[in-house]
Amino acid sequence: MAILITDECINCGACEPECPNNAIYEGGVEWAWADGTSLKGAVKTGVDADDKIEPVSDEFFYIVTDKCTECKGFHDEPQCAAVCPVDCCIPDEANVESEEELLDKKAYMHV
Repeated sequence: MAILITDECINCGACEPECPNNAIYEGGVEWAWADGTSLKGAVKTGVDADDKIEPVSDEFFYIVTDKCTECKGFHDEPQCAAVCPVDCCIPDEANVESEEELLDKKAYMHV
């Protein structure tokens, strides 16, 4: 399952540099599949990897669910949660994925 950032976020930014998939963005910032990955050209969603996509949140740091692998294949635990001073990086119960799915996602983004 992906990780999400709750509205208890204090916008400290500690999580952003820890994400190996560059799936964490500051509130209001557009994101792209190519950010921090080796993706180029058209991706699974049909957009170009460099296309900028609307931010998930305008107020708080946010995690792009489709890019989050819970740090599988990189670390033993989600690094955003490990460094968050207010424990607002939590499992996203609405986006449950198996370890195999998360590792496949990692392999897709980091060829």
